Parts: sequence; structure tokens; C-alpha cells
Amino acid sequence: MSVELDATTYVHAKPTTAHSYILPAVLDALESHFGGSAKNDVFDLGCGTGGAAAALAERGYYVVGVDPSSDGIEKANINYPELPLHVGSAYDDLSREYGTFNAVISLEVVEHVYDPRAFTSTLYDLVKPGGVAVMSTPYHGYLKNLALAAMGKMDDHFMALKDHGHIKFWSTNTLSTLLLDAGFDKVRFEYVGRIPIFAKSMIAVAQKPF
Repeated sequence: MSVELDATTYVHAKPTTAHSYILPAVLDALESHFGGSAKNDVFDLGCGTGGAAAALAERGYYVVGVDPSSDGIEKANINYPELPLHVGSAYDDLSREYGTFNAVISLEVVEHVYDPRAFTSTLYDLVKPGGVAVMSTPYHGYLKNLALAAMGKMDDHFMALKDHGHIKFWSTNTLSTLLLDAGFDKVRFEYVGRIPIFAKSMIAVAQKPF
């Protein structure tokens, strides 16, 4: 499969604006899963410049991450040299290289992925039995899309002219199906940024069966 993976460049290594409303819900999901357990290992699939990984590490989580952008990882390694963040992608055999984890996060990544089933297969392999995957992606609800169309905002929403932008547009139905087909169960969703029907992003939490 020939895919240009090292396409994204980054201005800085700080958490993105989206993380301001995504990270609190992700932290809640992780805290609910770990429940005070000494097991606090998290893999960040698509860690970008390391902003989210650093935020988790500050809260006591042991975080390992990969991103296909060498530019992003270079900035991450400069700003967070204590974190094991490396160049890699969901098209690699990551579980063989890094092992498995009690939780895997992937924030605002799946909408960029050409082969989402390969992505969730890798995601599944990284999660220990009984562990969770926590994913976020822009929310494309039917009422929200209708409102955007009525206001003439669909072009801005889909960002067709942005280089290396979003290529998949997920609903709760399609993302749930993707995760269930990969082998996860107990998929639930949270909506962040605005009220649920106009949410900016949705967060899927899925468990790997024991």
C-alpha cells in the first residue's frame, strides 16, 4: 500500500485548541476505566507533537506514542524529551514493537486515515483484554449537517481545500460499526464542544473483551 504518511507539519508542540474540550472527557474516560488502579499505561496512536501525551503524563499516566509525521515527532522530542514518542503509524505492527496497553487513545486521527479497518485492527491489537480504546473525531450528526447546509457552511465544515485534511466523515453509526467489526464491544459515545446535537467532536469509548 503506497500512502504518503509524513505529510503533516506542525507549528508548535502545544495541545491543540480541540484538546481544550476533548481532553477533559478523555481523562474522565481513562479515570473511570482505571479506577485508581496502579495500572496506568496508555498508548497514544497519532500523538502529533505530544501535547495530549504530555497532559496525560502530568497526571501520572505512563504514555507511549507514535505519529507518522517526523516533523511532529521531532517537535515532541524537543519539547517532551522524557516521553517515549516515536515515528510510526497504524500501518505498522505496533503491538509487536511496543507491546499492549490497558488503554489506547487516538484523538482526531481516524478522519485522516485511508484504511480505517487497518487502523482499528492495529488499535485492537494494542489494547490488552479488558482494556479500552478512546477515540475522538469530528462529529458529523445528521441534524448538525442539515444546519450547516442551511447556513451555507458545509464547505468550511468539510475543509475540502485544506492540504492533508479530513478524508473520512464519521457518524456514531459508522464509527460504532468500525469498532465492533474490529472486535471491540460496549461502544459508547460522548459529545464535546457545544450541545450534543451540534457537538464539535464525539468521543468513542470501546472495550476489548477478556
